[in-house]
Amino acid sequence: MRLHCLQHVPFEDMANIEVWAKNKGFPVSRTLLYEGEELPLLSKFDLLVVMGGPMSVHDEAQYPWLKAEKKFIRQSMATGKMVLGICLGAQLVAQVLGANVTKNPKKEIGWFPVRLTPKARNAPVFQGIPEEFMAFHWHGDTFETPKGAIHIASSEACANQAFALGRIFGLQFHLESSRDSIERLIKNCGDELTHGKYIQDAETIRSGMGYLKETDMTLSLLLDRIEMEYEKSPAETA
Repeated sequence: MRLHCLQHVPFEDMANIEVWAKNKGFPVSRTLLYEGEELPLLSKFDLLVVMGGPMSVHDEAQYPWLKAEKKFIRQSMATGKMVLGICLGAQLVAQVLGANVTKNPKKEIGWFPVRLTPKARNAPVFQGIPEEFMAFHWHGDTFETPKGAIHIASSEACANQAFALGRIFGLQFHLESSRDSIERLIKNCGDELTHGKYIQDAETIRSGMGYLKETDMTLSLLLDRIEMEYEKSPAETA
Protein backbone atom coordinates (compact mmCIF):
# COMPACT_ATOMS: atom_id res chain seq x y z
CA MET A 1 0.00 0.00 0.00
CA ARG A 2 1.51 3.31 -1.11
CA LEU A 3 0.85 6.39 1.04
CA HIS A 4 0.83 9.97 -0.21
CA CYS A 5 0.65 12.92 2.18
CA LEU A 6 -0.74 16.40 1.50
CA GLN A 7 1.17 18.70 3.86
CA HIS A 8 0.03 22.27 4.52
CA VAL A 9 2.81 23.67 6.72
CA PRO A 10 6.38 22.58 7.53
CA PHE A 11 5.61 21.73 11.15
CA GLU A 12 2.66 19.33 10.61
CA ASP A 13 3.87 16.19 8.88
CA MET A 14 2.78 12.54 9.06
CA ALA A 15 4.79 11.95 12.27
CA ASN A 16 3.95 8.45 13.57
CA ILE A 17 1.91 7.56 10.47
CA GLU A 18 5.17 7.62 8.55
CA VAL A 19 6.84 5.51 11.26
CA TRP A 20 4.05 2.93 10.89
CA ALA A 21 4.38 2.94 7.09
CA LYS A 22 8.15 2.48 7.19
CA ASN A 23 7.80 -0.40 9.67
CA LYS A 24 5.43 -2.04 7.21
CA GLY A 25 7.74 -1.40 4.27
CA PHE A 26 5.17 0.83 2.56
CA PRO A 27 6.48 3.65 0.35
CA VAL A 28 5.61 7.20 1.42
CA SER A 29 5.52 10.30 -0.79
CA ARG A 30 4.30 13.83 -0.09
CA THR A 31 3.24 17.08 -1.67
CA LEU A 32 4.37 20.21 0.18
CA LEU A 33 1.48 22.46 -0.79
CA TYR A 34 2.99 25.48 0.97
CA GLU A 35 6.00 25.16 -1.38
CA GLY A 36 3.81 25.12 -4.47
CA GLU A 37 4.70 21.52 -5.31
CA GLU A 38 2.63 19.77 -7.96
CA LEU A 39 0.07 17.15 -7.00
CA PRO A 40 0.88 13.58 -8.07
CA LEU A 41 -0.80 11.37 -10.60
CA LEU A 42 -3.61 9.37 -9.00
CA SER A 43 -1.87 6.18 -10.10
CA LYS A 44 1.05 6.90 -7.76
CA PHE A 45 -0.65 6.13 -4.43
CA ASP A 46 -3.32 4.03 -2.70
CA LEU A 47 -3.93 5.90 0.57
CA LEU A 48 -4.14 9.69 0.56
CA VAL A 49 -3.33 11.23 3.95
CA VAL A 50 -4.45 14.87 4.30
CA MET A 51 -2.70 16.52 7.23
CA GLY A 52 -3.53 19.40 9.55
CA GLY A 53 -2.62 23.07 9.48
CA PRO A 54 -3.47 26.39 11.11
CA MET A 55 -5.46 27.71 8.16
CA SER A 56 -9.20 27.24 7.57
CA VAL A 57 -10.86 25.37 4.72
CA HIS A 58 -12.40 28.73 3.81
CA ASP A 59 -9.05 30.53 3.35
CA GLU A 60 -8.74 30.04 -0.42
CA ALA A 61 -7.99 33.75 -1.00
CA GLN A 62 -4.95 33.54 1.28
CA TYR A 63 -3.96 30.02 0.25
CA PRO A 64 -4.95 29.58 -3.43
CA TRP A 65 -3.68 26.00 -3.50
CA LEU A 66 -6.62 24.96 -1.29
CA LYS A 67 -8.90 25.02 -4.33
CA ALA A 68 -6.69 22.62 -6.29
CA GLU A 69 -6.26 20.47 -3.22
CA LYS A 70 -10.02 20.08 -2.77
CA LYS A 71 -10.36 19.10 -6.43
CA PHE A 72 -7.60 16.53 -5.99
CA ILE A 73 -9.27 15.06 -2.89
CA ARG A 74 -12.53 14.78 -4.84
CA GLN A 75 -10.76 13.04 -7.74
CA SER A 76 -9.05 10.65 -5.34
CA MET A 77 -12.39 9.65 -3.85
CA ALA A 78 -13.95 9.24 -7.29
CA THR A 79 -11.28 6.72 -8.31
CA GLY A 80 -11.72 4.64 -5.17
CA LYS A 81 -8.61 5.71 -3.29
CA MET A 82 -8.58 5.36 0.46
CA VAL A 83 -8.52 8.80 2.08
CA LEU A 84 -7.60 9.69 5.66
CA GLY A 85 -8.02 13.31 6.76
CA ILE A 86 -6.64 14.58 10.05
CA CYS A 87 -7.76 17.84 11.75
CA LEU A 88 -7.75 20.39 8.89
CA GLY A 89 -7.49 17.39 6.58
CA ALA A 90 -10.70 15.92 7.99
CA GLN A 91 -12.41 19.28 7.59
CA LEU A 92 -11.29 19.47 3.95
CA VAL A 93 -12.55 15.94 3.29
CA ALA A 94 -15.87 16.71 4.99
CA GLN A 95 -16.32 19.90 2.97
CA VAL A 96 -15.54 18.09 -0.29
CA LEU A 97 -18.26 15.60 0.69
CA GLY A 98 -20.74 18.47 1.06
CA ALA A 99 -20.66 18.97 4.84
CA ASN A 100 -20.35 22.34 6.57
CA VAL A 101 -17.17 23.35 8.36
CA THR A 102 -17.64 25.98 11.06
CA LYS A 103 -16.11 27.29 14.29
CA ASN A 104 -16.42 24.81 17.14
CA PRO A 105 -18.18 26.28 20.21
CA LYS A 106 -14.88 25.88 22.10
CA LYS A 107 -11.27 25.61 21.02
CA GLU A 108 -9.84 22.23 22.00
CA ILE A 109 -6.09 22.11 22.53
CA GLY A 110 -4.29 19.48 24.58
CA TRP A 111 -4.96 15.97 25.87
CA PHE A 112 -8.64 15.03 26.13
CA PRO A 113 -10.49 11.71 25.89
CA VAL A 114 -12.47 10.70 22.82
CA ARG A 115 -15.44 8.32 22.95
CA LEU A 116 -16.75 6.12 20.17
CA THR A 117 -20.44 6.38 19.33
CA PRO A 118 -22.68 3.28 19.26
CA LYS A 119 -22.66 3.56 15.45
CA ALA A 120 -18.88 3.18 15.31
CA ARG A 121 -19.24 -0.60 15.48
CA ASN A 122 -20.75 -0.39 11.96
CA ALA A 123 -17.44 0.86 10.52
CA PRO A 124 -14.97 -2.04 9.98
CA VAL A 125 -11.90 0.19 10.29
CA PHE A 126 -12.84 1.16 13.85
CA GLN A 127 -13.36 -2.41 15.10
CA GLY A 128 -11.03 -3.13 17.99
CA ILE A 129 -10.53 0.54 18.85
CA PRO A 130 -11.21 1.16 22.58
CA GLU A 131 -14.60 2.70 23.32
CA GLU A 132 -12.76 5.57 25.03
CA PHE A 133 -9.17 6.61 24.44
CA MET A 134 -6.92 9.60 25.00
CA ALA A 135 -6.04 11.79 22.02
CA PHE A 136 -4.14 14.98 21.35
CA HIS A 137 -6.17 17.91 19.99
CA TRP A 138 -5.38 21.28 18.43
CA HIS A 139 -8.35 22.82 16.64
CA GLY A 140 -10.84 25.66 16.65
CA ASP A 141 -13.03 24.55 13.73
CA THR A 142 -15.23 21.50 13.36
CA PHE A 143 -17.03 19.59 10.62
CA GLU A 144 -20.55 18.25 10.27
CA THR A 145 -20.76 14.51 9.68
CA PRO A 146 -21.09 14.21 5.87
CA LYS A 147 -24.33 12.84 4.46
CA GLY A 148 -24.29 9.05 4.46
CA ALA A 149 -21.21 8.85 6.70
CA ILE A 150 -21.07 7.14 10.09
CA HIS A 151 -20.58 9.44 13.07
CA ILE A 152 -17.70 7.65 14.76
CA ALA A 153 -16.58 9.62 17.81
CA SER A 154 -17.06 12.68 20.00
CA SER A 155 -15.41 14.46 22.94
CA GLU A 156 -16.77 16.70 25.66
CA ALA A 157 -15.72 19.81 23.74
CA CYS A 158 -16.47 18.66 20.18
CA ALA A 159 -19.43 16.55 19.04
CA ASN A 160 -17.97 15.48 15.70
CA GLN A 161 -14.54 13.95 16.24
CA ALA A 162 -14.50 11.32 13.51
CA PHE A 163 -16.49 9.94 10.58
CA ALA A 164 -16.28 7.08 8.10
CA LEU A 165 -17.81 6.82 4.65
CA GLY A 166 -16.76 3.68 2.84
CA ARG A 167 -13.03 4.07 2.17
CA ILE A 168 -12.96 7.65 3.44
CA PHE A 169 -12.12 8.57 7.04
CA GLY A 170 -11.87 11.84 8.95
CA LEU A 171 -10.29 12.37 12.38
CA GLN A 172 -10.50 15.73 14.13
CA PHE A 173 -7.93 14.58 16.72
CA HIS A 174 -4.25 13.71 16.32
CA LEU A 175 -3.32 10.07 16.89
CA GLU A 176 -0.22 10.54 14.75
CA SER A 177 1.43 12.96 17.17
CA SER A 178 4.97 12.39 18.41
CA ARG A 179 6.89 14.28 21.06
CA ASP A 180 8.66 16.22 18.30
CA SER A 181 5.49 17.06 16.35
CA ILE A 182 3.80 18.38 19.51
CA GLU A 183 6.83 20.53 20.35
CA ARG A 184 6.69 21.96 16.82
CA LEU A 185 3.03 22.87 17.31
CA ILE A 186 3.80 24.58 20.62
CA LYS A 187 6.65 26.51 18.95
CA ASN A 188 4.68 27.59 15.88
CA CYS A 189 1.14 27.95 17.29
CA GLY A 190 1.80 28.68 20.93
CA ASP A 191 -0.06 32.00 20.69
CA GLU A 192 -3.27 29.93 20.68
CA LEU A 193 -2.59 28.65 24.19
CA THR A 194 -4.85 31.20 25.83
CA HIS A 195 -7.26 30.70 28.72
CA GLY A 196 -10.11 28.31 28.02
CA LYS A 197 -11.85 25.31 29.55
CA TYR A 198 -10.48 23.02 26.86
CA ILE A 199 -7.14 24.75 26.26
CA GLN A 200 -4.16 23.39 28.14
CA ASP A 201 -0.98 25.39 28.61
CA ALA A 202 2.36 24.22 27.24
CA GLU A 203 3.47 22.77 30.56
CA THR A 204 0.30 20.68 30.87
CA ILE A 205 0.62 19.50 27.28
CA ARG A 206 4.21 18.43 27.89
CA SER A 207 3.24 16.66 31.10
CA GLY A 208 0.82 14.56 29.05
CA MET A 209 3.49 13.16 26.74
CA GLY A 210 3.11 9.87 28.61
CA TYR A 211 -0.11 9.36 26.65
CA LEU A 212 1.90 8.99 23.43
CA LYS A 213 2.30 5.23 23.94
CA GLU A 214 -1.49 4.86 24.13
CA THR A 215 -2.17 7.10 21.13
CA ASP A 216 0.43 5.29 19.04
CA MET A 217 -1.17 1.94 19.86
CA THR A 218 -4.60 3.31 18.85
CA LEU A 219 -3.09 4.73 15.65
CA SER A 220 -1.52 1.37 14.78
CA LEU A 221 -4.83 -0.43 15.34
CA LEU A 222 -6.58 2.02 13.02
CA LEU A 223 -3.93 1.90 10.29
CA ASP A 224 -3.77 -1.89 10.45
CA ARG A 225 -7.53 -1.95 9.86
CA ILE A 226 -7.18 0.48 6.94
CA GLU A 227 -4.53 -1.82 5.49
CA MET A 228 -6.87 -4.81 5.86
CA GLU A 229 -9.68 -2.96 4.10
CA TYR A 230 -7.32 -1.97 1.30
CA GLU A 231 -6.22 -5.56 0.80
CA LYS A 232 -9.85 -6.62 0.41
CA SER A 233 -10.29 -4.21 -2.49
CA PRO A 234 -7.18 -2.43 -3.78
CA ALA A 235 -7.69 1.06 -5.19
CA GLU A 236 -8.07 1.56 -8.91
CA THR A 237 -5.22 3.06 -10.87
CA ALA A 238 -5.77 6.17 -12.92
